[in-house]
This record gives sequence, structure tokens and C-alpha cells, in this order.
Amino acid sequence: MNENLAALVPETALCAAAVIGLLTGAWLPRRRQWTVAVLAAAACVTGLTATGITMATGREQTVFSHAFAVDAATDVGRLTVLGALLLIIAMSVETVRGHRRETEYWVLLLLTGAGTLALIGASDLLMLFAAYLLAGIPAYALAAFAKDAPGTEAALKYYLMGALLGTTMLAGTALLYAAGHATLYRALHATLPHAAYGLVGVGLIGVLAGLLFKAGAVPAHFWVPDVTDGAPTPVAAYVTTVPKIGGLIGGYRLLHEALPGSDVNWPVLLAVIAAVTMTLGNLAAFFQTSVKRLLAYSAIGQVGYLLMALAVTTRTDLAQKSLLFYIAAYAVTNLGVFAVVTELPHAPTLDDYRGLARRHPGLAAVLVVCLLGLVGTPPTGVFLGKLEIFSAAVDGGFTWLAALAVVNTVASLFYYLRWLAPLFATTAPAPAEAQTVLGRWAAGTAYTSGTVSLALGIAGGALLPLTTGPLLR
Repeated sequence: MNENLAALVPETALCAAAVIGLLTGAWLPRRRQWTVAVLAAAACVTGLTATGITMATGREQTVFSHAFAVDAATDVGRLTVLGALLLIIAMSVETVRGHRRETEYWVLLLLTGAGTLALIGASDLLMLFAAYLLAGIPAYALAAFAKDAPGTEAALKYYLMGALLGTTMLAGTALLYAAGHATLYRALHATLPHAAYGLVGVGLIGVLAGLLFKAGAVPAHFWVPDVTDGAPTPVAAYVTTVPKIGGLIGGYRLLHEALPGSDVNWPVLLAVIAAVTMTLGNLAAFFQTSVKRLLAYSAIGQVGYLLMALAVTTRTDLAQKSLLFYIAAYAVTNLGVFAVVTELPHAPTLDDYRGLARRHPGLAAVLVVCLLGLVGTPPTGVFLGKLEIFSAAVDGGFTWLAALAVVNTVASLFYYLRWLAPLFATTAPAPAEAQTVLGRWAAGTAYTSGTVSLALGIAGGALLPLTTGPLLR
């Protein structure tokens, strides 16, 4: 059995930093708890460095009885999650500085990040479910971090949905075990094609229910608007970005490794879910006036596009690279918008952004780049990601789904422009207090995210080869 702990440096770094940070924070005075934030950032940098070394040396492997795979999907997922955590840590500095539970905030963020990394590389159903719990339980606490009425209500909805669909996922795991007599993907790959059709189908739906909850897809999307609106803005940035990475890459690995030979027609099921998710998300965002709720429904719509790659997992070689690149581009672009929202804590509605280009031209420029990036406008990274994922859908035989995605993309331009147009208004600008900025860290995060979003689009041709490579089982 391969028990090479060096293969798990990113996951170990986050868990170790969480434990050390919790113990250290218990003794630090409130004004010095920022030390734990530095520790959290150092853990992310350590993980990024280790992942870079793994990618440079090409050391693909499975560890601990093949329960965890380190391959191209794991490496790109690690880079995306750890990079996103760094941006979230930076945009959170002013929000939680001096808070009496500041240490707990950083520890919870590290633990849920470690759970997301475990979701990405899981090659065993039990490992997948354990990662689901580790990624979810700290996130429920983060949603209620402010301990106000909206946050508490949001956290309760988040928890109840997570508990319900977690139970469903565990039941699905039991059914797949009954059908395939194993939980390891490599074993299920051999046994599920000969198992009872109904048992495999119901079990797969149960497991996918938990992963769709993580991604915020229909019909497990009801928590997304309330949690995004009720939680502190950096936490809202987290829940609309990082869990998607774990849920979608984890789902892709499950389908690719365990179910390629099954008779269950899961590609059509996922294609329908993708179509409904993108359409519902975009339509619901049309007339939102709250910026956070608009971004919540935008996040649901984006999941619909990403699910297209899962629908063609075994039908085209384009599926993996389109999913991995799109999800990285979406993560940094979405975090760029949330960083601007964090920087303007007194501007909760679209009207509060009137005249922003005149008062804060840098923040307005980031909004223009990132919001048009979410539409899929060149030369941002999401444009290239959408191009790849639409091509994968066509190559995989779902031309109708690609056509619907194009229609949804054009339609989404409407509600993003409803936000962008007031930025350049010269009459009746928003009151000055509505556009009071928070501090340097959130602004720096916004500028960094906008720059990286553009860089991914411009240098995408050189980066796409990093997303290719066989999945291990």
C-alpha cells in the first residue's frame, strides 16, 4: 500500500495550520490574532508550492489503498482552491480584524478548504463522503459567523439542506456498495456494469445529490441565495466559489472512474440538470436589486455551464480540460466581483453603485472586467472556458445543450449590464457614504483577481495543456 504522506502536503498543511492556529489563538490577545491569518496564508502558499513541484516532476500516484488520487485533475483543483483561499483570506482581513472570534474564522476556513481538497482527489465513496462532511460542517459555522438574524437563518437553511442531502448521499453510497460490492472506484469500474440497473441508478442519484448540493445546482440550489445574502461578504464569496470546485471535480472523477461502462443513462440526466440550472439561475437574476442575491443566482447559472462538462465526461476528451480551465477562470473572476462588494460594505443595492467610475475608477474597472468576464467576453479567462466547454458539449453529442447555453449567455448580459450601467451615471450619483471604501486588502484582492482573470484569457493557450492528463484509479 502506498502511504506516501508527501503526496498529501497541501491537505496536511491546511489541517496542521488549523490545529496550530486554534491552539495558538487560544493564548493570543485579540489585537494579535492576525498571526493566525498569516499562518493560514502560509499553509496555502506551502500547498501551492508542493503542487507546483508535483506538476513539474509529473509524480502521478494513488495513495492509501488507491483512496486518493494525485493526477492532473487533483493538481489543477489544488491550485484553484488554494489560490481562491488566498484571495478570500486577503479580502477578509478588514472584515474580521479584531473580532473576538477571529481565530475561529481562519481555522474554519482552513478546515473547509481541506475538505474541498479531499473531495477533489477522492477515489473511494467513503472518502468522498468523509470529504463532504469536512468541507460542509465548518462552512455552516462560517455562514453564521456574524451571529445576526439573516446570518443565523442562512446558516440554518444551509445546515438543513446539507444534512438532508448528506443523508441522501450516504444512502446512495450504500446502494452503490450493494450493487458493486466495493466502494473503491477502480473496483466499481469492473463490477457496476454487471449490477442491477435500478440499484445503480438510484445509488448514483443519491451520491450526485450531495455533490450537486456542494455545487449549488438545481434541485439542490435553494440555500445559495439566502446564504450569499445573509453571510458576511467574504463568506458569501467562499460559498459561491470553493465548494463548486470540490463538488464538480469530485463528480467528474466519480463518473469517469467508476461508471464509464454502466448502462445507466446518466449523461442525459446531467444534461437536463445543466439546462435547468443555467436557465433558472439566469432568469432569477434578471430583476434582482441586491448585488449579493444577483451574484448568488449568477453562481447558479454558472454551475449550469460547468455541468455540461460532467454530462460529456465519457463522451469526449475535451471534457476534463474544459471543466478544469473554466472552473479556475470562474473562481478568480467571481472572487474579483465579491472583493469589490467587500470593499464597498455600505452599497448593498445596484443603485448604490451609481457614479462609482468617477469616485473609484479602479474598482469600477475591476467590476467591468469581472462582470463582463462572467458573461464570457474576451479576453477574459471565462471566455476561453466557455468556448472549450461549449465545444466539449457539441463533441459529446449535446449540440442542443450548447445552443441553449449560448442563448443563456446572451440573456445573462442583461442583468450584468443592469449593474454596469449605473457605474458611469453622471446624474444623481449615489450618496458618498454608500461608496465609502473598507481598506487596502479588499481593494488589492479586487485588482489582483481582475488582473489574473485577464491573464488567464490571454495566456490560456499556454495553460490549457496543464489541465490534460489521465485520471488515476
